[in-house]
Amino acid sequence: MGTFHIGCRIENVTRRVRGANLPRLLVDTGSEYTWIPEPMLEKLGIKREKKDLAFVMANGQTITRSVGFAIVRVAGNFTVDEVVFAEKGDLLLLGARSLEG
Repeated sequence: MGTFHIGCRIENVTRRVRGANLPRLLVDTGSEYTWIPEPMLEKLGIKREKKDLAFVMANGQTITRSVGFAIVRVAGNFTVDEVVFAEKGDLLLLGARSLEG
């Protein structure tokens, strides 16, 4: 089983003109959430709607991150989904919920 990456576009739900392209996200069906760089989400005006959510990483470590709402566009399709404010050192992921959307 291999891994692959894909590009996507993230947009502010209330102001769709505010968007940014991410050329390379790891597609991870084992991750429920999509992880986007914190500075990008802040620049787009995406608000932290849920704070200090706990996530268990692949190595067993538990971390906390904030989550907001964004439009996720991939390969001509789009959905509104919760996205994680990824911090420095976090993998950038396209999660299962965004893929299903």
